Amino acid sequence: MKLLLKGLYFLVFAGIVAIALLLIVSLFPVPGNIEVKVVLSGSMEPAIKVGSVVVIRPAEDYKIGDVITFGKDTRDAIPTTHRINEMRAQAGEIFYQTKGDANEDPDVREIKKDEIIGKVAFSIPYLGFVIDFAKKPIGFLLLVIIPAGIIAIDEARKIWKEVLRMRKHNKPTNNE
Repeated sequence: MKLLLKGLYFLVFAGIVAIALLLIVSLFPVPGNIEVKVVLSGSMEPAIKVGSVVVIRPAEDYKIGDVITFGKDTRDAIPTTHRINEMRAQAGEIFYQTKGDANEDPDVREIKKDEIIGKVAFSIPYLGFVIDFAKKPIGFLLLVIIPAGIIAIDEARKIWKEVLRMRKHNKPTNNE
């Protein structure tokens, strides 16, 4: 039973660290580095499900079949994640035609390379719901602060017990 509790403790701790890291990476993206985005639509189903987290990394070149994320990422604009289905060059510049896997028609507008945030390295289904919840104050409290506090208190308790044990063990006797 004790081993099971330790395993559960480790899983919770690892989960908190993973969520915190993903939250930090998604809040403070570094240009030219990996980025984490949450998929909000079903246009890429079944390859990428709604609520998935996609990890994106910039690439030197993109080819037909690559799943890319492109567009502005601001408060008012959300980037799109679709698959490249055609490419064409014009005056030394490459234009990409994209299409969501679940969409019947390709996207109306072609994409230039400088509009591409990056290529999707991998996706984690449904984790986006957790990340979005963790971005809200109540979610951050429930998923990060409270569990981290419990772990910190438990670790402090263990340290205190060890300090008391060491003091008791190292107490000088009256014979010395």
